[in-house]
Amino acid sequence: MEKALQSVSFAVGLIGCALLSSTMTTPAFAVDPIRIGFVATMSGPEGVLGRDVSDGFKLALKETNTRLGGRPVQMVWGDDQAKPDIGRQIVDKMLESDHVQIVTGIHFSNVLLGVVKPVLDSGAFFISAYSGPSALAGKQCHPRFFSAAFHNDANYEGMGQFLQDKGIKNLYLMSANYPAGKDMMAGTKRYYKGSIVSEVYTAFGQLDYSAEIAQIRAAKPDAVLVFYPGGMGINFLKQYAQAGLKDLIPIYAGNGVYDQTTLPAVGDAALGMQTGTLWSEYLDNPANKAFVAHFEAEYGRVPSGFAAMAYDTVRLMDAALTTIDGKVEDKKAFQTALENVKFESVRGDFKFNTNHYPIQGYYIVEIVKDAKGRLVGDYRSKVWSAHPDPYVGDCKMVEQ
Repeated sequence: MEKALQSVSFAVGLIGCALLSSTMTTPAFAVDPIRIGFVATMSGPEGVLGRDVSDGFKLALKETNTRLGGRPVQMVWGDDQAKPDIGRQIVDKMLESDHVQIVTGIHFSNVLLGVVKPVLDSGAFFISAYSGPSALAGKQCHPRFFSAAFHNDANYEGMGQFLQDKGIKNLYLMSANYPAGKDMMAGTKRYYKGSIVSEVYTAFGQLDYSAEIAQIRAAKPDAVLVFYPGGMGINFLKQYAQAGLKDLIPIYAGNGVYDQTTLPAVGDAALGMQTGTLWSEYLDNPANKAFVAHFEAEYGRVPSGFAAMAYDTVRLMDAALTTIDGKVEDKKAFQTALENVKFESVRGDFKFNTNHYPIQGYYIVEIVKDAKGRLVGDYRSKVWSAHPDPYVGDCKMVEQ
């Protein structure tokens, strides 16, 4: 398990003479690095997700010269292997040995829920780069927990509204059986008012769906909505198309399923699919255009929503810390700065709600081939402009 943890410290630039001469009166934290623990699933079938989260994060750090709020950043990296117990071991070490002040990166809700309590109990901040479990949005909200990505329910609420507006009468729901999957399906049912033919939860990490696909064939729904990120989604859609169902029963998905983390492996089986998203490579705003161009130049591929939200996470931390001169040690000031953060998001308009989850737009894209023959999510329509999550009314943010 020890090999799952890799610690990487970024080099700190030379300190000028003027800064050296002021150290007698400047507090130590003015020059000490901000210590950030980044944990993601970097190996196994879901490792492609962690790759994109970390690449988006690294790109934004490169743009800030590895500084946040003017202070150098020291990173500690870890691979949770999509296992909550591994994630807990890594985070415990980061807190106890590396004394990290911020933990981020985790993109599976089951891993996040397994590590968030010790992080917050230690006094550190947890700023989620790509996960938004419902458990932390309502009664269990916390002053030092922020989801910079989305709320799980709200993510698929957009698909529920879209399918309702589309006139789908009978819908078949399928998801991996873990907290995010339950949240996504709950969000769908909150806005979709047609008939739910079946609601199926399969084992997390399952890669063979032949039995479930046979059940769909027998049920003959009007449409299927799935939540299978990473390798699960790749295998499901390939098998669904091979079974000859793609042209008979349309399949839909929400944010983070069929995007640049999976489309290169899925191939043409994804063509024509319509999916929901909080971000698209074709969103027309200056920050997004610059991000997509820089990411492609840096990594030679189109970014995914995983990369985009991790990129935004760095930018919002930098913006918040800049307003308090980088003083992450002043926890109340940092919390307030995050709550009121203003920055140019690649998603367009962005702000935190009172429970520290985003209020943001939701879009529909269609999978097509671009001029270079690459599968991409081409913008089609907007479902909502500024959508809050359903649990914010239950959050009473108590000072801790």
